[in-house]
Amino acid sequence: MFTGIVEAIGTILTHDHHPPTESATPSGSTLTITDAATVLPDCHLGDSIAVNGVCLTVTAFTDSQFTVGLAPETLRRTNLGSLKSGDVVNLERAVGDGVRFGGHFVQGHVDTVATIVSKERDGDAIKFRFKLRDLEYKEYIVEKGYVTVDGASLTVTVVDGEGEFGIMMVEYTQSKVVTARKEVGDEVNVEVDVLGKYVENQVKAKVDALSKKFEEEVDRRVEERVKGLEARIKALEETCKKC
Repeated sequence: MFTGIVEAIGTILTHDHHPPTESATPSGSTLTITDAATVLPDCHLGDSIAVNGVCLTVTAFTDSQFTVGLAPETLRRTNLGSLKSGDVVNLERAVGDGVRFGGHFVQGHVDTVATIVSKERDGDAIKFRFKLRDLEYKEYIVEKGYVTVDGASLTVTVVDGEGEFGIMMVEYTQSKVVTARKEVGDEVNVEVDVLGKYVENQVKAKVDALSKKFEEEVDRRVEERVKGLEARIKALEETCKKC
C-alpha cells in the first residue's frame, strides 16, 4: 500500500528485456534504478517500491540503486516497458509505521495508461488533460475524486464521457514528480481509486441478490397463478360433465 506522495525521482540505469517466449510475446524485463538513496535507507530484499506508480519487488540493492523485475502483465498494463537508460521515474516506498496519509490509498496496481492530450499553464500551476487507453476505467474517475498518475496522488478537476479527465498540478508538485516534464503525446500510468471498485462490487452483489430474489418471487407467484387457473379449469370441466 502507498499514499501517492512521491518521495524521490530516480534515474533508469539499465533496462534489460528478456528474450521473447515461443509465442513472441514479452517474457518480462529487469530494471535497475539509480539516484534512489532517499528510498533505500531501510530497504530489504523483497520490499515493495512503487516505480511510476507500479508496485515492484526489490531483488537487489546498494546504498543508491536497486533492481526490480517486470512481469509480462506489468508490461501490458503500464508504460514501464518503454523506459530506457537515462529516463526518470517517480519513487515511493510502501507505507510503514507512522506514515501520514497526505494522498489517498494507492495499491500500486496500475489499471491502464493514458495519453497526455493537452498541457497548459494556468498561473503557477499546470493543467493536464489525459485520454484513457482502456475506456472501461472511466466510470471510476469522478470530478474532485482521486486518481493516481505515475504514482502521484492527484485531484481530478474535470471529467467527460469520452474517457478524458484533467488535473491541476501546483508549482510545488511540479518539481517533485516526473509528469511535469512530460509533453503532449506522452503516456502516464493510471490507477483509479480502489474505493470506487469496492463500492461497485458491493452494489453489484446487492443488486444481483435482489434481482435473484425478485425473479424467484415472480416465478413463485406465476406458479401459484397457474395452479389456481388449472384448478378452476378442472372444476369447470367437472361441472360441464354433470350438465
